[in-house]
Amino acid sequence: MLHPFRYLAPQSAQELAAMLADHASDGKILAGGTDLIPNIRNGVFKPSVVIDVKKLPDASSLRLGADGLSLGPAVTVNDILRSKDARERYPVLCACAHELASHQVRNRATVAGNVVNASPCSDMAPALLCLDAVAVIGSGTGQRELPFREFFTGVKKTALKPGEWLDRIVVPASSAGARGSYLKLKRIAGHDLGIVGVLFVRLGGSLRFGVSSAAPTPVLVDTVTAKDGPDQAAATVLGSVSPISDVRGTKEYRQHMIGVFVRRLLAEVK
Repeated sequence: MLHPFRYLAPQSAQELAAMLADHASDGKILAGGTDLIPNIRNGVFKPSVVIDVKKLPDASSLRLGADGLSLGPAVTVNDILRSKDARERYPVLCACAHELASHQVRNRATVAGNVVNASPCSDMAPALLCLDAVAVIGSGTGQRELPFREFFTGVKKTALKPGEWLDRIVVPASSAGARGSYLKLKRIAGHDLGIVGVLFVRLGGSLRFGVSSAAPTPVLVDTVTAKDGPDQAAATVLGSVSPISDVRGTKEYRQHMIGVFVRRLLAEVK
């Protein structure tokens, strides 16, 4: 049975800040709701108030500008896949988006919600890490910017402070045209949570790996060099993660598949 709550829909940043201040201990932000609503239904969260950010100005805005690709907090994962600018300039972002759940879920799930949820198995996090994306964080006192490599602080934990929200995601213009591919191991064919996921990106002269489901947070590995062979690259990536055993797979299986994916991606992405 769904836990009862009040529904609020602020139409300005000032209204949102005031609502968050009034409900610091009993409020939850709603973007897409694909994580929040099941968690409320299952009794994981019992908020008195749910605050919907979709009515904020530019919440659903996806635009390409001089600073790069800007995503409002209500931009869905399918919005990314439908965007010609995203497909042509940031194909790596789309590669990760395509692997997130099903088409139906992607119609509701937002990019911002996927990363604010801070699940270790986030599909969008590896792309945002590898592409040097920046979180624009709003609050009652203004905005601050934080690189995504500093955004995740633990399992289901982020650098957001009380009263703050993820106002915008910016994927910088300097990352446009990056080449890469994302491999995700799942228990079943089709959509499923990842047992492990590995993204490989060639950006200029740098090589970057984004790994999910292999540590308390999604992991960026940017210490592999072009001189490293496949075995050395795999060892470097494995040295940066700390997978666990759970109902979806053992630690050893995850480690093995990370090595397999790293070698496969190095051969695939030229």
